[in-house]
Amino acid sequence: MLVKTTANDVATEKRTCVVLGGRGFLGRSLVARLLQLGGWIVRVADSSSHSLLTDPSVSDSLLSNALCSGQASFCHVDVRDISQIIIVTKGADVVFYMEPTDLDIRDFYNCYMIIVQGAKNVINACRECKVRRLVYNSSADIVFDGSRDILDGDLSFICPGKFKDMLIDLKFQAEGLIRLANNIDGLLTCVLRPSNVFGPGDTRLVPLLVNLAKAGLAKFITGCGENMSDFTYTENVAHAHICAAETLDSRVVSVAGKAFFITNLEPIMFWGFVSLILGGLGYQRPYIKVPTWMVSCIVSLHQCRNDKLYNYSVSPHYMLQLASRTRTFDCSAAQNHLGYSPVVSMKDGIKLTIQSFSHLANVSFYTKYGNFNEQSKAEKMLGSGIVADILLWRDERRTFACFFTLVLVYCWFFLCGRTFASSLADLLLLVIVALYGHGILSSKICGFAVQELPSSRFKVTESEAQQAMRSIAHTWNKGVRRIKSLAKGEDWSKFFRVVISIYLFKSIQAYSVAVLFGIVLVFAFTAFFVYDQYEAEIDALRILIFCGIVELKGLLLRKLPASISSFSQHDNVLNQEKVPARVKEWKQPDHALVVF
Repeated sequence: MLVKTTANDVATEKRTCVVLGGRGFLGRSLVARLLQLGGWIVRVADSSSHSLLTDPSVSDSLLSNALCSGQASFCHVDVRDISQIIIVTKGADVVFYMEPTDLDIRDFYNCYMIIVQGAKNVINACRECKVRRLVYNSSADIVFDGSRDILDGDLSFICPGKFKDMLIDLKFQAEGLIRLANNIDGLLTCVLRPSNVFGPGDTRLVPLLVNLAKAGLAKFITGCGENMSDFTYTENVAHAHICAAETLDSRVVSVAGKAFFITNLEPIMFWGFVSLILGGLGYQRPYIKVPTWMVSCIVSLHQCRNDKLYNYSVSPHYMLQLASRTRTFDCSAAQNHLGYSPVVSMKDGIKLTIQSFSHLANVSFYTKYGNFNEQSKAEKMLGSGIVADILLWRDERRTFACFFTLVLVYCWFFLCGRTFASSLADLLLLVIVALYGHGILSSKICGFAVQELPSSRFKVTESEAQQAMRSIAHTWNKGVRRIKSLAKGEDWSKFFRVVISIYLFKSIQAYSVAVLFGIVLVFAFTAFFVYDQYEAEIDALRILIFCGIVELKGLLLRKLPASISSFSQHDNVLNQEKVPARVKEWKQPDHALVVF
């Protein structure tokens, strides 16, 4: 006999769950997976407005359909208010607590109330409403203080207790409260510690990398660049939460009150991961290695100069440690006790993440780096003429000929043991004899034609003479303007630059002319060529050094007396106009100060 099953009967078979923080990065992924699996009535609880759920530009069709069918519902909940939590958790079988990740570390009180007090409120609400299971999303960061590498860290790894990042410290306290609440009034708890979560909707890692790339600072690798890290795709984290809830339902003693590391089970070099993300979005991959201490000094100078930090969600110094230390975790406990295994591989996760951030892609990348006809900066500096072709080794035969000629001249004047005047006289005598001898040669010698030197080669045109005079006049007038500017006593920084330049010129005079000429000769035929080949790397390093100098200058000015500081304000305003565009972008809040 067949029994017809109604929709109401199916609905009664479904279990009810609450996803606190369901509109956050991880919360969205968990809600989507619960709806995909079916068998769940999902209550999405978040402090965001309900309008975000119905806006087609930000909501997916799966959630929209679930809201219309009654499989999902939304409730505005502030975890700081326990009464609101009680309302949404009544009758629920399990609560998934996904706290917000976009908190402002400048507001300690608000962070404490949301993370620590929020955890207390969630525990008390679950106990009052007789909720059987509570799964809390923590972080693998709570066992990492940046002082040492972590290689295959397992559950026996001792938490440091002291953290450089305030949010990690608060999350550690919240995790402790969740675990201590296990098996009180029938409530079973479990804590998951995902490592370096990424994926579509990420509000921290990928946007930060893109902002750094736009500012020209993502070219740097902090540290050796060989450090390994565990990353976890967001859908795998959601899958781990569901596995934990299912296991708690079986009342497994080895799971209740415990914490488990969650990873993709595919450790990868940190900077390799960053390169894949940036390269997939069309940005230059990191390739310049910079010592960690150098970047840390720049960050410290910036923080000393600015009393109010930018809206960082994580401490910049902590981010530097994440980028330069090895951090891998043993996920076998989650595999054995929770039945967890990744549902999305690292390769597919990176691919899906890049596709989701296509709106941040650098569409002009291939145009910018594929235009090989564009002149380099070194070529423009040398005038884009014969001199540029010679010094940049565009014509190797001509370059070698010029270099060999200059070496002979160098030996003739400086290494022959004669005075400069006698060497010049001998050279002029040799040139005159050579020219006279060339002039009396026959037009053909042994069947070979002898080309005559046209007289035009020894003439200077009127336009060339005028151009030379204009260059001399321009240089003279420029020097006069600088002297007048110094005489007014307004630009003290220019004064110091002139003094330093004169001092360096004086120091150079201590060396012999032969040594100086040799240095200039080698420098001309190597420096421009090296700069032409590694223009991007050198410019990026120049920007980094300039940023450090600017921050150091600002720190020193703050230590000066008020009278001197006010005197230099006018000059600072003028200097701001000369700051490169990339450095101005670097100072924007979105770009932070963290260098990868």
